[in-house]
Amino acid sequence: MSELSKVIDSLEVKFFKLSKKLENFEKLNNDLVQELSVVKEIMKQKEEKIHSLEKELESLKITNSLLGSDEYKKETKLKINALIREIDYCIAQLSE
Repeated sequence: MSELSKVIDSLEVKFFKLSKKLENFEKLNNDLVQELSVVKEIMKQKEEKIHSLEKELESLKITNSLLGSDEYKKETKLKINALIREIDYCIAQLSE
């Protein structure tokens, strides 16, 4: 009987240790899930900032070329031509 009692006590100790490890892993998992959520939100904000800065850069390039810079003149002409084609298309649609 005492041998059985020792085995049961040993099993109880092992079960308690496993239970504690499980709790620790669950806490760690929850912490990591929260951290991942925060990192995803930060990444989304950074991507939006990059997109905004890219638009601003494009506007600055066009403005620079309109002010007389030769560097982006061709690009600006193409953009203006594209806008004119869009306007012509809209006028044609309205005329129908």
